Amino acid sequence: MFFHNRWPIFYEDNHLLVLYKPAGLIMQRDHKNKANLLDLARLWIKERKGKPGNVFIGMVHRLDAPVAGVVVLARTSKAAARLSDQFRRGSIEKQYLAVVQGRPVAAAHRLENLMVRSGRFSRIAPRPAPGVQKAALCYRVLQSREDKSLLAVTLETGRRHQIRLQLSHLGCPILGDVHYGAASAMAHGRIALLARSIAFDHPTRRTRLRFESPLPLGWPWPSEEKEEIGTLPLWTIEEYAQAGWVLPVGER
Repeated sequence: MFFHNRWPIFYEDNHLLVLYKPAGLIMQRDHKNKANLLDLARLWIKERKGKPGNVFIGMVHRLDAPVAGVVVLARTSKAAARLSDQFRRGSIEKQYLAVVQGRPVAAAHRLENLMVRSGRFSRIAPRPAPGVQKAALCYRVLQSREDKSLLAVTLETGRRHQIRLQLSHLGCPILGDVHYGAASAMAHGRIALLARSIAFDHPTRRTRLRFESPLPLGWPWPSEEKEEIGTLPLWTIEEYAQAGWVLPVGER
């Protein structure tokens, strides 16, 4: 069996699949035909439900490849449309944890910047112009020690590399994020950014759902959580491979 017992599936019903993405796993198939979260989700549904043929999995948001954490996928086109509408309206709550270099001047603050795509990355824009978008987030310093800080970050907008760029612009780049000013890289290209929780309305029922990812084993900040170490998810896809998870490539 190619699935791993430390790969959490947080929730599943006929409309939704909420699961954990390790750092280093891409969201969808690329030109190199690498293992990816959408294909793994399809295979999990096929194996669990014994479904022949194609399985619908809709991507309604994404995490950057080096980011770990909780991801919501749609299992029907109706759910995909309704979840996408919630993202567009800003009614979905997303909170991240970030370990950054240094210590922000303010213990809590709202950041608002103009940013623009620049190739595979993004940059701060000096003024409004075509392609420039407003980016806003709120952060709160949870702890600081030596030359690092642990931040809780709540997104107001969902721009490409928004947290990474805005924290770097603040003078506190995320650990390991050399593309946005970190002093050094981390093993396997990981960065210390975790999609900690997400809350949204169920696409077919009048219920508010919230899911939270545990801190993965190896997360670069001491955890006070009481989880059993043997049950924690692993931080990166490379660590899963070392633990015996053989990822299928090219499957549908």
